[in-house]
Amino acid sequence: MWFISNLPAVCRPRRPLLAGEGNGAGGNPMSDPEENSVELHGDEEIIEVIDLNEAEPAPDDLADDLEDVDFEDPGVDDEEGWETEDEMEAEAGQDDSELTFSKHTGSLVFCVSLDPVTNSLAVTGGEDDKAFVWKVSDGEVLLQCLGHKDSVTCAVFSHDSTMVATGDMSGLIKVWKVEAKEEIWSFEVGDLEWLEWHPCAPVLLAGTNDGSVWMWKIPAGDCKTFQSPGCQATSGKVLPDGKRAAVGYEDGTVRVWDLKQGNAVHIIKGQDGHQGALTCLACNKDGSLVLTGSVDGSAKLINTNTGKVVGTFAAESDKVTLSSDETASNSVESVGFCNILPLIAVGFLDGTLAIYDLSSQGLRHSCQHEAGIAHLQWEESSAVVSTGSLDGVLRLWDGRSGSMVSEYRGHAAEILDFTVNREASFAVTAAGDYHAKVFCLQRPDR
Repeated sequence: MWFISNLPAVCRPRRPLLAGEGNGAGGNPMSDPEENSVELHGDEEIIEVIDLNEAEPAPDDLADDLEDVDFEDPGVDDEEGWETEDEMEAEAGQDDSELTFSKHTGSLVFCVSLDPVTNSLAVTGGEDDKAFVWKVSDGEVLLQCLGHKDSVTCAVFSHDSTMVATGDMSGLIKVWKVEAKEEIWSFEVGDLEWLEWHPCAPVLLAGTNDGSVWMWKIPAGDCKTFQSPGCQATSGKVLPDGKRAAVGYEDGTVRVWDLKQGNAVHIIKGQDGHQGALTCLACNKDGSLVLTGSVDGSAKLINTNTGKVVGTFAAESDKVTLSSDETASNSVESVGFCNILPLIAVGFLDGTLAIYDLSSQGLRHSCQHEAGIAHLQWEESSAVVSTGSLDGVLRLWDGRSGSMVSEYRGHAAEILDFTVNREASFAVTAAGDYHAKVFCLQRPDR
């Protein structure tokens, strides 16, 4: 999961320019004298010479003279690229969303997830130390998750949608029974980095700033911990077999843990491993491969059965320029596997979406964004990958052609997280403008 805190201070998202700001198309479009010429007969300008000594024309004479004049709007042709003030205001205020959830009053919305059974409920966590469970159809709040001591940066449903776990930055974790609308369990750890439910059991895992990985049975609270290497456990994922978990650390190592035995079956480090902190991690459908991203500007493909690195994917440039005198590592912020084709996607801080062929490991497409990519997600049963970026725009890309399918605007600040439902009919976004939004993805242009 991607968070603002993962970025160097100079790279943290700033408010993107709204559409129409700073576009270089300033000035008055009517200031060009050639544009002001009124062409009445072909290319000839008609200039009437008025004899001041003549008597004033009668109203009937004026009417006769005007009969042949074309009264079409003499404004500038749209093809010239000019925008009126009304057009620019409309673009700046463009909102393609079907619904805006605004209960996180005056606070950033850090995370969002959908209930996996019906996809009809969303849970969002915010800077206001709260999480809300709400209906994506109308925004009705079903449950307020209160009592946190810091920003809620993790909020996820259990595999059967009966429970939701919320965790704040200070390390306070709570589990709520959705139907009963009540808290059923809580626990406090060190500063929380990530929270993950087991894919088929009421078991919850968490990674912390001190490198510990915790695992609990819910609601009994039976606990097991996995040894810390002495640095932050930045990302984690329970593999589909339910028996192992892949965890990435600040020192660049990746460990594959046996959840039952409590030992690391593989440790990936050194020259083949990452040379910087891990930022994200994803696995393929059967869990045989894990794709990791790091601040070192690369993604690694790891075979979870052998513990070997079988592929490395790096950006063309390992630096991203922030201003005339600032540079930072072109961090990998999000990664993912396509379910139906041998493709992977890697999202970089410089705004590059790189799509690679898994078989040849060659770069297939490089899709450019106007700002850094915060999160990406492949659709469940197609080759379309969605990206949420720091310019506040949700974009859909065809992984086969590399072309943009569509884009959805409405946020006035960076998108920090989003999720797409199984049918890819809608997406729910969480952003720095204090709002979560529901976007309908089934449009005629698709």
